[in-house]
Amino acid sequence: MLKAIGIISGLLALISYIPYTKDILAKNVKPERASWLIWCVLAGIAFFSQLSKGATQSLWFTGLDSIGAFVIFGLAIRFGLGGIRKRDTLALIVAGLGLIVWYFTNNALYALIIAMCIDAIGAGLTAWKTYEHPDTETYTMWVLVCIASLLAIGSIGKFNATLAIYPFYIFVANAVVVIAIYLGHKSKKKDRL
Repeated sequence: MLKAIGIISGLLALISYIPYTKDILAKNVKPERASWLIWCVLAGIAFFSQLSKGATQSLWFTGLDSIGAFVIFGLAIRFGLGGIRKRDTLALIVAGLGLIVWYFTNNALYALIIAMCIDAIGAGLTAWKTYEHPDTETYTMWVLVCIASLLAIGSIGKFNATLAIYPFYIFVANAVVVIAIYLGHKSKKKDRL
């Protein structure tokens, strides 16, 4: 049963990228470039950190989500926003410093925690961009990844905080983007009145 939940979690994470990719190609979504660069690097770190800590079924979520992140970053280069603003540059510098700190920790749990902090920088950039330009994101992907991350937690079986922390963080980060979309649309609607 846990294996099935883990596989469903990973497939749902991967499937979430299909409508998102379609929306990017239709020019309805403009991903934040710096965020997706950060997420590509961190996806690999998170996967291997969880693997070294004994994760099994919850790796489906992390592994398949990582594939999606790499695809979206490739599309963001051509169709995205950001990457040259001061806040993007600052975020990338801080993320790079975090990676240097991670390198010297030589501890998988510390690496995962540092990776989540760096990831939060990318999530912050996307949430900020989304609040300012709510029409550049859609709910679909972000909600599906929220659901997938909760399933990943469920696939762990006996609760293990070390294994649950990453999918829980992903739930929170994606929920923040969903809230930014909602509040951004609400703010734009209010401005039009």
